[in-house]
Amino acid sequence: MDGPVDGTKLILKHKLVLLQALMGDTDFLLQHCHARGILSNNEYNNIKDIDTRSKQVRDILDYVMHKDNKCALSFLKLLRRQDMQETFPKLQFLKKLHINKRKTTNNTETAAKRRHEVLENDVLQEKPSIIKSRMVSEKEMMKVAGYIGNSWRQVGIMALGMNTTTLQQIEEDNKLHQERVFAMLRKWSIRERDQATAARLYSLLTQEDNGVDPRNINFLMENN
Repeated sequence: MDGPVDGTKLILKHKLVLLQALMGDTDFLLQHCHARGILSNNEYNNIKDIDTRSKQVRDILDYVMHKDNKCALSFLKLLRRQDMQETFPKLQFLKKLHINKRKTTNNTETAAKRRHEVLENDVLQEKPSIIKSRMVSEKEMMKVAGYIGNSWRQVGIMALGMNTTTLQQIEEDNKLHQERVFAMLRKWSIRERDQATAARLYSLLTQEDNGVDPRNINFLMENN
């Protein structure tokens, strides 16, 4: 029976290739790793302050490899996504790697191992609720902006993965508070492309310490 895929070993084996492949747009990679929870807030902040792309990529890979196998597999799944493949053409080789576990016909497999396989498959596949969820509209983003108060910069950094330079530019370009928050949300939606769903925005904004009352933005979960 095949054992679980070791994502950490796969990353280590191809580390030099990944270092070269991911230097094209490190901010794009960093934002996605942060938004998906692959990197913590502290790790994200530490890496974005590095001024050399090669060192940023190196630290992203090192952080991922020092975590558990679930995180490593989630990272590899992210790199195999279409938008990542288009942004980093040198990642094409990942599509040829055997990351998904093979099915087993061993009747003596324990319940614990079955649960592990289900968990791993969940990591390697997009959650249906995210894929099928509708895209958030500009009207909804403007409505959400009305419920985000003076801590909007914190929300932008902690929940949406924005950097301070972007937020400062938004503040300079927009005089009214709600327009600033809307501009931030719209920039997030443009960056996230097909991942800018109403359900995902709801999930990000209602995480602990983001200061957004879930009851105020429940409309994001309607018709999903």
